[in-house]
Amino acid sequence: WRSISRRTFPPGSTGHARLPGARSFSAVSPSYGDREGGGSLSEDREDFAHLREEIERLDDEILTLLARRMAAVDLVAEAKLERAIPFRDQPREDLVLQRVRQAAVEHGLDAHRIERLYRDIMDMSVARQQAYLSARDTVPLRIGYQGVEGAYSHLAAQRRYAQRPGGAHLTGFKTFHEVFAAVGDGRIDVALLPIENTTAGSINETYDLLAESGLTITSEVVSRIEHCLLGLPGASLEELRVVISHPQALRQSARFLRDLAGVETREEYDTAGSARKVREQGDPTWAAIASESAARLHGLEILARGIETQSGNFTRFVEVAREAVPCPHDAACKTSLLLVLSQSTPGALAALLQEFARRGLNLTKLESRPLPESPWRYRFYLDVQGHQDTAPMRDVIAAIAPYVEMVNVLGTYPEADRKA
Repeated sequence: WRSISRRTFPPGSTGHARLPGARSFSAVSPSYGDREGGGSLSEDREDFAHLREEIERLDDEILTLLARRMAAVDLVAEAKLERAIPFRDQPREDLVLQRVRQAAVEHGLDAHRIERLYRDIMDMSVARQQAYLSARDTVPLRIGYQGVEGAYSHLAAQRRYAQRPGGAHLTGFKTFHEVFAAVGDGRIDVALLPIENTTAGSINETYDLLAESGLTITSEVVSRIEHCLLGLPGASLEELRVVISHPQALRQSARFLRDLAGVETREEYDTAGSARKVREQGDPTWAAIASESAARLHGLEILARGIETQSGNFTRFVEVAREAVPCPHDAACKTSLLLVLSQSTPGALAALLQEFARRGLNLTKLESRPLPESPWRYRFYLDVQGHQDTAPMRDVIAAIAPYVEMVNVLGTYPEADRKA
């Protein structure tokens, strides 16, 4: 709990601020034993209740005004769509913040805290614009992925959004960080990113960025991954000397690569980009691990097909956005949690997991990642079958409070078919 500092009033004041419409009352003595001025305890309590009622009324007014502001934001979203203007307008935001800081000082408010409040409101406005436009059937959804055309993320996005009314506009980015940043600043509506693979395990960078970005998971998709070894037309396995690909693809094809005597492996940022590089090199001793689609795009020949170590090679992708998308309560939902364990509670992880078991909540994933700037401490990511708004999930989040320093809900979303 944050402490509330005591406010000092000038001599002669009642020690209470007058609120518009609130009735005045006399100062309350620190002790209820001796009461000066004849005021009774019941009268003071009545005045206190009136003050609380006044604050609640003002809170309602603030929320009403905020709702009107969000309605105006919808109109701004329409105007930006017509004019092809980005959601984020930093010069405009700077002017707004400058104005509210000045107004805060004029009203006797803390300018720094008011600026923080308005930054949150502007973030909410951008998220509202994105959600408003994304929900319109006539507006193409702007989707980001890591890699170039023909990458597995690109193929997964094509399948995921192929039937979307209004269509989809796909944009590739070189790094995971760039994709997250594009969602954060409103250049794209959502991103589809790999988070785990059945052969090579977790994609750690996605987990780390989920914790740091403040974005939310809105859906997931499972896609089968079939790796192909691609070379120049006329190339052969026997003459290969270099195989390039994304680190995940190299790990997922480790057994096949071990059988290629004298071949060096080199990491690239993307599978389809590796295929393009082989084409640009024009060297028959070079090959890339990528998709069949990448072979067609770059005019390469498939030297070997299905080279992944496990025939059942699947990758789970998560869709991330700035704002949550409601998940129907009657759907098979999954909730992702991020938490940091308490250092002062021995056996915190074991005790925490027991709380889920007691409520019949099934965990489908438990992942740990180093906590930045805290050696030997970890963040934990949990995927739980169930909706965050159900009684068991609400209960368990309350029950684990003694064992954690923080817990965040990363999203509730429909659970994907694992046999996709």
